[in-house]
Formats: sequence, structure tokens, C-alpha cells
Amino acid sequence: MLICPVCRKSLEINEKSASCSEGHSFDRAKEGYINLLTGNKKSGSLIGDNKDMAKSRRIFLEKGYYDFLALFLCEKIKELKGADKETPLNILDISCGEGYYTGFIKEKARQSVFGFDISKEMIKLGAKKYKDVLFFVGNISKIPVSDCSCDIGIHICAPFCEKEFARILKKDGYLLSAVPGKKHLIGLKEILYENVYENNDDITEYSSLKLVKSETISKTITVRSNEDILNLFKMTPYYYKTSKKDKEKLMTVENLTTQAEFIIRTFKRE
Repeated sequence: MLICPVCRKSLEINEKSASCSEGHSFDRAKEGYINLLTGNKKSGSLIGDNKDMAKSRRIFLEKGYYDFLALFLCEKIKELKGADKETPLNILDISCGEGYYTGFIKEKARQSVFGFDISKEMIKLGAKKYKDVLFFVGNISKIPVSDCSCDIGIHICAPFCEKEFARILKKDGYLLSAVPGKKHLIGLKEILYENVYENNDDITEYSSLKLVKSETISKTITVRSNEDILNLFKMTPYYYKTSKKDKEKLMTVENLTTQAEFIIRTFKRE
């Protein structure tokens, strides 16, 4: 399923490396992942979320606050393709972060699951913990995955690259795309900002992916420590956009009750 990011030919993968017929080779890190970034992006050390962000995301998600989203995605996978098939489905977790949802889906859906992200620090954490998932570092705008190779793509709160997603999906394959709902983390924003706004839930129409269903799921969560609140904040785009003065408002907050809301859109490649 993986292809060489240089020549786009198939990769043969073993315990130590991945290589193509043209002689391009990529070492597997000690954690087991493969770095498929090239050129000046190869190190991945300054790309995507850093080690602190990766750690914050791992700690928060492992507390189970967003398990309702992970469980919903697993049910959607069963609904779309059937879990009783003898041949495992190829499921790609696009921009998977530190692998929480990837590992969750692997365990619950019992399919062939792969995950990638542009952040090496995120992928390193994923590969360390979820040994039965193949993780790789890659660019979402040029995914090193062969054409028509994925039954299902999982896309959670990441940039949307229509042409790439359509390219990697099989005919009649599906993309499950989760984005924040209107009221997602409204309680957090009420602490941070004077003028609280709802998220935009507009949907773009795509020529190569047909929207077949849109569903909204929500849950009121209570985040019960300042550490967890700050870890949640670091997972959001607000962390980069909020002034230092407003960030300081969270430093003494020990309890946060807020709505967690996601819109899950099911797209089908025609």
C-alpha cells in the first residue's frame, strides 16, 4: 500500500527498512515507524506539532474525554463496509497525531489500520505504543500511498485535501471526516474570550467525493484538573491564536464543563 515518495513506486517493507525497485531506501526508526518525508523536510523535527504538543494530546485523549467520538467512528466502519468480511479492510488514519484514534480503531474494528502525520514527534509516540499499527511520517498534500488502495479513510480535524483523498480511496471507498461542531468547546471559549463565537459548520461541495451523510454527536464533558484543561487547550487552534493575557485566564481554572461536539461527514468515492 505504501509507495516511495521520490519515484512513487511500491515499497517493500521489512523489519529494518522500506525500499523500492529504483533503489530508494528509508530506514525504520527504533520505534518501528518509517519517515517518508523527503528533501528539506526529511528530518520532520521542525514540522507539525512538537514534543510538548504530542505529549499533551496523548495525556488528554487517554483520559477518555473523546472516547465517544472514537466509538462512533468504529460503529460507522462496521456500518459502511461490514465487519464480518474475511479479508481485512485497509483503513488509513490521515494526520493521525499520536495515534490514539488509530490504535482505538485497530483494537475495536479489527481491520488493517495504518496511520500517518507530518509531525515526527506525534508518530514516534504512536509507534511506541501501538505496535500492531504501521505508522509513517508523510505529507497530507502528497500522501505516499498507492492509488485506489484504501477502503476507508479517517480524517479528524485536519486539512482537507480532496484530490489526494479521492486518489487513495478505492472505487466506492469511504472517507469519514470529523470536524468541530458549532458548540464544540464553547465552555473553554467562554473563559478565554469576551466575545464568544460558534464554530463555522459550512460544508464545501467536492467533485470527486460525494457527501452521503452528515451526523452530529455531542457530549457534555467535565475536565477535572488544570493539567487536563491546559492539555486540551494545547490541542486546539486557539492555543496559537490566543493572546498571552487571555491564555493566563486558564492558569487557575481547576474544573471545566463544556460541550464536546463533532460533525461526522461520510463521503463516498464514486
